[in-house]
Amino acid sequence: MNLPLTTEFRESVGMALQAVGAHKLRSALTLLGVLIGVFSIILVMTALRALQSNLEKQLAQLGSHTFQVQRFPAIQVDGDSETEQEYWRRRRFYLPVARQLSERLKLAQAVGVSADLDVGEASSRFTKTNPDIPLQGLSSEAFETRNLAVTEGRAFSESDVDSSRLLCVLGADLAKKLFPFGSPLGESVRYRGIGYNVVGVLEAKGSMFGRSMDSFMAIPISTALDRYGRERSIQIQIQARDQAHFDDTVEEARAVLRTLRKVPPGQKDDFEIVSNDSIISQFRSLTLVIRTVAGVIASIALLAAGIGIMNIMLVSVTERTREIGIRRAVGAKKRNIMTQFILEAIVLCEIGGIAGVLLGVAAGNLGAMALKTPPVIPWDWALIGLAVCSLVGVVFGTYPAWKAANLDPIESLRYE
Repeated sequence: MNLPLTTEFRESVGMALQAVGAHKLRSALTLLGVLIGVFSIILVMTALRALQSNLEKQLAQLGSHTFQVQRFPAIQVDGDSETEQEYWRRRRFYLPVARQLSERLKLAQAVGVSADLDVGEASSRFTKTNPDIPLQGLSSEAFETRNLAVTEGRAFSESDVDSSRLLCVLGADLAKKLFPFGSPLGESVRYRGIGYNVVGVLEAKGSMFGRSMDSFMAIPISTALDRYGRERSIQIQIQARDQAHFDDTVEEARAVLRTLRKVPPGQKDDFEIVSNDSIISQFRSLTLVIRTVAGVIASIALLAAGIGIMNIMLVSVTERTREIGIRRAVGAKKRNIMTQFILEAIVLCEIGGIAGVLLGVAAGNLGAMALKTPPVIPWDWALIGLAVCSLVGVVFGTYPAWKAANLDPIESLRYE
């Protein structure tokens, strides 16, 4: 049987598929372990990838090469630990500190200030909303540092902030809700009994975990602090000139902040500097345990599946002893027999692997849809999973294949 390699390979694959199809129930039970192993890791990675994708989408509110200064870490794990108590003991950030920081930074292109103020009802002369509209205070620079693009009207100016004017900028969804029949510019919006004149509407950003990111209202930061108290804590966003100056700007901001907050030399910072990369890195660290557990479960399942495959393949060798003898008698070589049985083991594993990938992606994205997040497909992990399936087939199919290839042809022909 001196067939070309490609023809030989096709025939071996065909025979392997026939052998799998001839014992459907046995094959199904055998590949179940492979399916469970691949399903578990693909499910977890799909869900985490969907969460990370939406986290990155939310982080897009920071402008390019921008970082934020705040009291608490970007991602916190609940618990009554000493570290968490230390965070709460940190001093808040106030507007005078932000202004001093802006004056002293030489590398920064813009220093924006924002504050989360309230959640309540907004109303216009046409309609009113549910009492779940967030109110934020923004400086004029915050539109740049938070990547807030104005599609209609304008952002706040320095004179608006200096004069504490009663103005507002609306998110896209809120503008449509309050003013369904035309432009909101020049109209008045009431919030907690106070009227604000609309000067701008922001570009739509979509939703995050099923909640609109465009249903909020912003007022000048000075107006906000006049209404809600000058002692209210703020967040500071700092934008570097470009990515090349990003790290230097971070270090300059850290040095200035340590001076302004009188942090003694040798002591760690009493504030957090948060960037997109740091948040993603922290997210990956927090999900490392989940990924590790999923990997352990998948490994155990694949190991059990591999042992099952070896057992079934040994049974198959015994059942097909006469067939092996006939093939050897008509000229098949040992390598032909080995190739056939190894490919049969690989085909078993790949069928289970493909089913595991499909089910894992589907289940992971069902969870993503429940959270109103776009579906994702972790192509890299899907390919890794299928590659591991092939490896399991080779490792656990080699001994049965070797045993089949080394059967004595004459004894095999006599086998009943």
